[in-house]
Amino acid sequence: MTTADIGRLDGLTYPTGMAFMAGQYMPMSEARISVLDWGLLHSDVTYDTVHVWNGKFFRLDLHLARFRRSLAKLRLHVSLSDDEIRDVLVQCVKRSGLRNAYVEMLCTRGISPTFSRDPREAINQFVAFAVPYGSVANARQLKEGLHLHVIDTVRRIPPESVDPQIKNYHWLDLVTALFEGYEAGAETVVIKDTGGNIAEGPGFNIFIVRQGELFTPEHGVLHGITRRTVFDLAATLSIPAHACDMSETELRGADEIFITSTAGGIMPVTKLNGTSIGDGKPGPLTRALFDAYWAKHDDPAWSLTVDYDAP
Repeated sequence: MTTADIGRLDGLTYPTGMAFMAGQYMPMSEARISVLDWGLLHSDVTYDTVHVWNGKFFRLDLHLARFRRSLAKLRLHVSLSDDEIRDVLVQCVKRSGLRNAYVEMLCTRGISPTFSRDPREAINQFVAFAVPYGSVANARQLKEGLHLHVIDTVRRIPPESVDPQIKNYHWLDLVTALFEGYEAGAETVVIKDTGGNIAEGPGFNIFIVRQGELFTPEHGVLHGITRRTVFDLAATLSIPAHACDMSETELRGADEIFITSTAGGIMPVTKLNGTSIGDGKPGPLTRALFDAYWAKHDDPAWSLTVDYDAP
């Protein structure tokens, strides 16, 4: 995101883009939720994000399906059908004019008309928006690799407390870990689950390569759409891929490491807690998956083209 992508209003800065809420489209600078919304007061909200690259949504149907599953698990209700949600997201992108965009759909518990503590009395609210595309890794990091830090003093919220398959905004564990990582000179972090195994990072899953095979944590992590895409790509490339427990020792002994997110795709890691991974450059298997991932953005079976000229 550049300064050209930022708008200003009342001394504050906002990304350019378009939002949809309360049945209306509006500039991002005008999108607001009440301070009484359960989404703000209790983080009682679910969301999903999809990106648009070169005017094409990538794997939108998978994101919609996961959003619908999250809504059901949290007993939230969006009156729009999947086709109508898809149309709203497309309109947000078209009206913003963005060719590369980060697009989010979310539903908050909403506001109780009487400020009741009974969640059944709150009126659920659907919101969507499109802003300029942003990545976990910048251009240099995508080329040279990220410096990752394993944080041992913070544990990921256990699935017995918050189901990680419901995409959520419970990030205090991740934010706390990020500050520790920054203080240690890292660019991002990964934390462990309550059993001491590697879990995930702020908005991303993690993979290692060992002897030509892929491994990624299974327990207590969000099963990301890009994570799934890696499994799909690995199958086409005849690369064995496994979801299983991963120890810090296995992470440190990896031949290659990469992270995955809708915000960035497949991103190489070349340094872990100050030590180079392999030869300190993105590895061959990571590069192969990176190339295959971006090539798939032109596959009609995996993408939806935005018609910017249609009414």
